[in-house]
Amino acid sequence: MKTNLPESFLNTQEGKKANEILRSCVHCGFCNATCPTYQTLGDERDGPRGRIYLIKQMLEEGTATEKTQKHLDRCLTCRSCETTCLPA
Repeated sequence: MKTNLPESFLNTQEGKKANEILRSCVHCGFCNATCPTYQTLGDERDGPRGRIYLIKQMLEEGTATEKTQKHLDRCLTCRSCETTCLPA
């Protein structure tokens, strides 16, 4: 995925790691099959792929809306999505 993170953030250790993670996701959607929140709610923003987009947007713009925060907070941090993710 193409990212447009601010240089001030991209030049930090956290920024480099965030950029690496964002760019490794190819948005295949396989992770949604193992995400309990996505399975229950059926909203793309409540699945791993949607949350990655929300986080990318938040990092690029520097702010998170209440709506964004709601979808990020719904993550159960069960990490089930990672079992189906095969990063490049």
